[in-house]
Amino acid sequence: MRFRYSTVPAALALAATLTGTEQPPVGGGAPAQGQPAPLGERGRGRGPADPFAGQPRINALVVSGGCCHDYALQGRLLMDAVNRALPVDWTLVVQGGRGTRGSMPVYARPDWSKGFDIVVHNECLANVDDPQYIRNITAGHRGGPPAVVIHCAMHSYRAATIDDWREFLGVTSRQHTKPFPIPVKVAAKDHPAMKGFKEDWVTPVDELYVLDRVWPSTTPLATALSPEDKKEYAVAWAGEYAGARVFGTTLGHGNETWADPVFQDLLVRGVKWALDRN
Repeated sequence: MRFRYSTVPAALALAATLTGTEQPPVGGGAPAQGQPAPLGERGRGRGPADPFAGQPRINALVVSGGCCHDYALQGRLLMDAVNRALPVDWTLVVQGGRGTRGSMPVYARPDWSKGFDIVVHNECLANVDDPQYIRNITAGHRGGPPAVVIHCAMHSYRAATIDDWREFLGVTSRQHTKPFPIPVKVAAKDHPAMKGFKEDWVTPVDELYVLDRVWPSTTPLATALSPEDKKEYAVAWAGEYAGARVFGTTLGHGNETWADPVFQDLLVRGVKWALDRN
């Protein structure tokens, strides 16, 4: 597995953990525009043979940061889970500070998504509302790489008056319930992303996002009942945005959910479906 890093200390520590022997350079940081520098890969000739030998490798970007979550741990768990199923080279960025108004340097260039086969959005920036900034993000997926969108990505940019980000996500949400263990119901058992998925899953304590709208291109895959308003909401879905597949889940608030093997299985299924590798 190759791995790239951003300038944020948590991501640097994560990179050192994943590469095992190599350490990120000190003082230089990543190039401008949030484009991380290469760290290299695990030594060849050591350990078991590559189970994905001969398969085309996947170049994946994870954009994370902002309010409320343990992005370094989430990134590690995501990459570890997916790497058991697919040959992926990862770029992880943790940017945007720790509040709701940060800026992601990775999005600074118009062609920010160029060269990536898939982008995972796991940011949490609710109060960023600049239309040009938001449209530059969504433009990166028009005819471009597919996406997986997780948890607080659905509450990112919710202060914006434009709908571009919400249309890209496939759902609109501005609030969530109080945390509780969420019983999940599979709503599309025959969908390629859900065949064989655990049917009696109850999550660790998590947040159920209230959905104001499910966009026409979205197919709910799993749902849950709110104990507060007694309405059922999608917690996982598959959609399309301007020719790009988008898999989403509103689950994933706490580390306990991210460590849950069923949640990890959901993410792997989402990545596979978005890449059309089911």
